[in-house]
Amino acid sequence: MPSRTLPTLPQADVAAHKTAESCYVTIGTKVYDVTEFVDSHPGGGDLILQYGGMDVKEAMEDEISHAHSEAAWDILDECLIGFMATEKVLEAAMRTDDPFAVLPMEPSGKGMSEMEKANTGAIEEVNARETAAVAGSHAENPNKAVYAATGLSSAEEMSNDTDAVSDYKRHHFLDLERPLFMQVFRGNFTKKFYLEQVHRPRHYKGGASAPLFGNFLEPLTKTPWWVIPTLWLPPMLYGTLYVSQFLQPLELAAYWVFGLFFWTIIEYVLHRCLFHLDSYLPDNNVALTAHFLLHGIHHYLPMDRLRLVMPPTLFVALAYPFWHLAHGVFFYNWNAAVAAYCGGIFGYICYDCTHYFLHHKNLPAWYKELKKYHMQHHFMDYENGFGITSRFWDRVFGTELGPPPVPKVLKTAQ
Repeated sequence: MPSRTLPTLPQADVAAHKTAESCYVTIGTKVYDVTEFVDSHPGGGDLILQYGGMDVKEAMEDEISHAHSEAAWDILDECLIGFMATEKVLEAAMRTDDPFAVLPMEPSGKGMSEMEKANTGAIEEVNARETAAVAGSHAENPNKAVYAATGLSSAEEMSNDTDAVSDYKRHHFLDLERPLFMQVFRGNFTKKFYLEQVHRPRHYKGGASAPLFGNFLEPLTKTPWWVIPTLWLPPMLYGTLYVSQFLQPLELAAYWVFGLFFWTIIEYVLHRCLFHLDSYLPDNNVALTAHFLLHGIHHYLPMDRLRLVMPPTLFVALAYPFWHLAHGVFFYNWNAAVAAYCGGIFGYICYDCTHYFLHHKNLPAWYKELKKYHMQHHFMDYENGFGITSRFWDRVFGTELGPPPVPKVLKTAQ
C-alpha cells in the first residue's frame, strides 16, 4: 500500500474523467489515469472509455470476456494518481472515533483496524488491487513459478540489477538512488505494505551499497567481511589462552564448546525473534525504520557486499548482555564464564563469515547445500529457514524449508 503522498480525489471528479482527452478508472479506492492508453489499447479505445470513471476490477479479472495478464496490471499500477473515498469508506470513517486515521486516503494502520471493526466492506475496497486475480494467467509463461512472498522464481534473480526509476514508479516504495533511511522514516507506510515490499529483493548496481543515510554516517553502515575475523579473533584467542592457565584442558574445551553450541541457539533466536519480528512489529514509522536498519535492508538488498556482516558497533551492543549472561550462568567460576564467552565469540565469527560466503563465494559441496538453503530463505520463504551455519534448530522448531520447487505460497508468473 503506498504512503499518503498521493491526493484523495472526489468521487464526482473521478466519474467526470471519461473521455479520450482525460480518462480515469478505479480499482476499489485507487484511481488510475489511463488516458495515454485509450488509443493504444489492444481491445480498442472504446473498451476503455466504456469504463471511464468506473471500477474496472471485474472487467480485468474476467478471463472469458477480456483476459489481462499481470503485465497489464503492472502497467495499470504505474498509472496510479490518487485515491477515492468510496461510500463504504466514508461510512466506516463516520463510525470510527478517529476518522482522520481513515481519511485522507490511504488509511493508516489504525485506520485499517477501525474500518475492519466498522464492518462496512471498506477493507475489501481498500485492498481491491492487492487481492485482484490475474486473468489469463497461463497465457504467457506457464512454466515459470514465482513465489508470491518475494516476487522471485530463483536465487539467480537476486543478482539482476533493479531499474531504480521503474521500480519506484511501479511500487511507490523506495527510490534506490536517494538515501533510504529518511524515505522509510517519512514514508508513512503501513506495516502490511512495508513488509510486502522489503521482502521483495532488489539489486543495486552489481552488489554495490545503495545510499542509506547519505551523510557522514554512511561509512559506519558498511563493513567488509574480513573486518570480522581481523577485529574479533585476536581478543577471542587472547581470552581463551588467558583462562587456559586456570582451567584443565578438558574443562577449557567443555566450557568453550558449550559457548560455541550456545551461539547456535542465539543465531537462531536472533534471526527468528529479533531480525524477523514481523508479527510483533508495531505499525508506526519509528518501528518500521528500526526494523529496516536492523535487518529489513538485508532482505531488501540481499546481495549488498558491504552490509552482509554485522557492523562492529552493533556487535558490541548485542554482545554486552551476553557477557553478563555467561557470568550469570557460570557465577561460580570467572574463568569458565570467559571460556564459554570466547567459544560464543568464535561461533559468531563463523556465522558472519559464513553468511557472507553463502551470498558471494563459490563453496565446497557441503557449503553449497547451505548456500542453496539460505538462498531459499531469501527468494522463496522468508518466514522459515532461519539457520545460517546449520539447519539443526530449524528442524527442532519446525521451521525447516522444504526443497524447491515446492513453495508454501505459489502463483503462476505472467
